[in-house]
Amino acid sequence: MAKILVLYYSSYGHTSLVAEAIAEGARSAGAIVDIKRVAETAPKEVAEKAGFRSNEKHPVATVDELAGYDGIVVGSPTRYGRMASQMAAFLDQTGGLWQRGALNGKVGAAFTSTATQHGGQETTLFSIITNLLHLGMTIVGLPYSFQGQMRLDEITGGSPYGATTIAGGDGSRMPSENELAGARHQGELVAKTAAKLFD
Repeated sequence: MAKILVLYYSSYGHTSLVAEAIAEGARSAGAIVDIKRVAETAPKEVAEKAGFRSNEKHPVATVDELAGYDGIVVGSPTRYGRMASQMAAFLDQTGGLWQRGALNGKVGAAFTSTATQHGGQETTLFSIITNLLHLGMTIVGLPYSFQGQMRLDEITGGSPYGATTIAGGDGSRMPSENELAGARHQGELVAKTAAKLFD
């Protein structure tokens, strides 16, 4: 049975909701799944002024525990077309894992949220995927087996590189059912791929 970590950073809750959908999809494929977040690095007064959520229910991850998983799905909101600094700071601490090849051959995947349709979803996904490739991971995206990303009858996230959601400029739009379905699909694929590699 594959063991999957869904690791995320979320300022306003959008990425957290997508993380839960990915975990749901991975569990539907028989995986053992943990959801964890990275620590907030913004100064408290900055986070409070910006309205960042401080009540995330998932525990904070440590770098050392990453090696205990068969697959890791990493999610971050976009910051100017790249991952948030909180996630980057966490991944910057994985040098020891890289040095000893602790994640070589394991499954990696990415997901994100942006304010707008063209707000850097794919570049943010690639900013995450680049790290995962350097760590030796086998990447699973969100292929067109999830046809929901081809919809034109509604605004929707989704990319062959990973699950996405669009939050709106003021953060008022929460993930749609179609976007969550894409996240569940990607989680299922990650779990099935990890099971094939490690069972």
